[in-house]
Amino acid sequence: VQLQACGGGSVQAGGSLSLSCVASGRQISSYGVGWFRQAPGKEREFVAANTWNGGATTLADSVKGRFTIFRDNFKNTVYLRMNSLKPEDTAVYYCAADGLRPTLPRAAESQYQYWGQGTQVTVSS
Repeated sequence: VQLQACGGGSVQAGGSLSLSCVASGRQISSYGVGWFRQAPGKEREFVAANTWNGGATTLADSVKGRFTIFRDNFKNTVYLRMNSLKPEDTAVYYCAADGLRPTLPRAAESQYQYWGQGTQVTVSS
């Protein structure tokens, strides 16, 4: 499967953005999907994940109540809706796919086999 993350951009604090992770080559319903981000000078960190059918999701504590992950398997796309953005959300955001179809969403990078290129999100104060 190939993944393409898109939808990044620049926004002021308090604003919203929606990222899309579009799969090609295979149906995204075969994969759990996670979103990760990497800020300048920092390690990549987990943001959100859901299972292959979207039945279970998990979010990092830093984004709970502000971000939502959901998917449309008919469109072969997983979304990350980001509200109430803060400057500390500034990062390159990546989506990744886990072909093992776990029953619970996974937060560890090592559990994802396929990665898309990143999309930049910049939040100004």
